[in-house]
Amino acid sequence: MKKNMAVYPGTFDPITNGHLDIIERASDLFDKVIVTIALNTNKKPLFTKQERMDMIRKVTGNFKNIEVDSFDGLLVDYAARKNASVIIRGLRAVSDFEYEFQMSLTNRKLAPNITTIFLMPNEKYSYLNSSLVKELAKFKGKTSCFVPDYVREKLERKFK
Repeated sequence: MKKNMAVYPGTFDPITNGHLDIIERASDLFDKVIVTIALNTNKKPLFTKQERMDMIRKVTGNFKNIEVDSFDGLLVDYAARKNASVIIRGLRAVSDFEYEFQMSLTNRKLAPNITTIFLMPNEKYSYLNSSLVKELAKFKGKTSCFVPDYVREKLERKFK
């Protein structure tokens, strides 16, 4: 049973196979999923917003119900502007839970009509994050099992 629209926020610097796993399952659950880049001033991304949006569009092109966007400010405000009723968050490990739980409760207090749903990636991606991928790429490590080929090529060019 599908429930209209969901927002899947993240920095996606870069998008990984773990992110794609969450996107694929979310696209089966919702009529529309907006994969949105959260512009976080506390982080210094490797890729520009435009580069990240390009990578996400390229690797999600086979999903017909995915939209790519970006936002600045509060996530619940963005979700409300987009008329999304659900926020999707990925949980890799127990260590993610405490932070995500606090954010979920805060968001519920700010916007009671928006529900946060936690999706766990396939266990083969449970340890994977963008920082690990960037570190591997920086030192010319193999990233092909962690990111799509298009993203791997972008990483290799960035670190040449």
